[in-house]
Amino acid sequence: MDYIGVAAALGYIIFSIGLRLWFLFYIPYKRHSSSAIAWLLVVFLIPEIGIPLFFLLGSPKLSKRRRALQAEIDDVVERATRDTNRLKDLDLAQRDRIDSVVSLGQSLGTLPLSLGNTADILPEYNKAITDIVSEVNNATEFVHLEYFILALDNATEPLFEAMEQAVRRGVKVRVLFDAMGFRAYPNKRQMMKRLTDAGIEWRKMLPIRLGRNYNRPDLRNHRKVVVIDDRVAFLGSQNMIDRTYHRKDDIYYDELVVKLSGPIVRQCNVLFASDWYCETGEKLLALLDPKKRPLPRGTGLVPAQVIPSGPGYEVLGNLQLFGQLLYAAKKRIVITNPYFIPEDSLMVACKSAAQRGVEVIMINSEVMDQKAVGYAQRSYYEDLLEAGVKIYLYKAPILLHSKHLTIDDDIAVIGSSNMDIRSFALDLECVVTLYDQSVVKDLKKVQAANLKRSKQLKLSEWHGRPLHTKFFESIARLTSALQ
Repeated sequence: MDYIGVAAALGYIIFSIGLRLWFLFYIPYKRHSSSAIAWLLVVFLIPEIGIPLFFLLGSPKLSKRRRALQAEIDDVVERATRDTNRLKDLDLAQRDRIDSVVSLGQSLGTLPLSLGNTADILPEYNKAITDIVSEVNNATEFVHLEYFILALDNATEPLFEAMEQAVRRGVKVRVLFDAMGFRAYPNKRQMMKRLTDAGIEWRKMLPIRLGRNYNRPDLRNHRKVVVIDDRVAFLGSQNMIDRTYHRKDDIYYDELVVKLSGPIVRQCNVLFASDWYCETGEKLLALLDPKKRPLPRGTGLVPAQVIPSGPGYEVLGNLQLFGQLLYAAKKRIVITNPYFIPEDSLMVACKSAAQRGVEVIMINSEVMDQKAVGYAQRSYYEDLLEAGVKIYLYKAPILLHSKHLTIDDDIAVIGSSNMDIRSFALDLECVVTLYDQSVVKDLKKVQAANLKRSKQLKLSEWHGRPLHTKFFESIARLTSALQ
């Protein structure tokens, strides 16, 4: 009898059972059920692939060091903004309306409500770039740019020229771009050399590192924010790249950016400074503390609040914010988002709103620029349509990449966050919540134009889609939960 072989086989069986029991305990711990089930299926059904994949990609959080840096800068921001919450200055009716959302936003992202702001909606791709360039040309102290994708091409050349001129007249220019987001686009080396030669301080965000600073490689910084002189800020969905994204097909992109002025600009700078500190170790405290540097003066009447989220935080901040807003709606919700792959609680919130009589409109795109994401998104259409949600598809070849949400006539959210599991758990995101009827009115004009260019999807039509399409949707939905 081969005792060695028997012992080896028995040892393998014990190890295999022990490993599976460990996975049964570890994977569901503090992980959303859909993600836990998806990972357990992969690990148990195809362990040769699933186990190494889990150890490579299984943690949805940034490294302990990176989270410690985030907590440190959040503590600084909280102390600096402790006495700047202006919720008490609103009239009683508006305070009651938004109190729970504002309080949640401050709990999630540290930043309080800010009053006295102006918000201008910029739905035209090239005009948004032109406006940013114009403001950089007027900069006197600093320019802070942060983008998921920053590319050097014909569309962005005026911005690079404006930054170079700003440095020459003594303006401090700092630039952040995602370490993976820019890699697929032309002129990478030329861009980095040009930034360096111009005297612009720049860093890649979340570069891949090994050891104790290791982050899973698909944790990315997806934010898009520009801050100039404590005077004006831009925030939204638009990357700094040509509208075609240099694609080889005929797809090109529509975006939306909000231009902000007033005290809210400081919150946008806090966001940039937090990411700058995490990447460089440099604290820009002199630019953030309202006791040392007064808040920007009021320019309007818009109450606003910046809310960051991402794997540097312990909770899924943007998911909680969206859910809270959907439950607060009384009459109408309009969701404009290119990638809608909801976590269970958000799906319930959407369906519940429609079923209690709220008009829920969702604007997606007819075209898919990412097939797996597109199929996963479409797997939710049937449930949404049956609940009474109205779905509109923006006509090809344009992909509506804008990311905004309106609640009734008085709350708007604009930012970088998609409504998918990646943006909820894996990407650093930011949104600004604007509690103002005039802003919602302006955004409704954009929504109306988008709806005019879209086709409404009917339930009967959707039921008739091919069987192979339903199969692809199911597979994509399962894999989308692997976070």
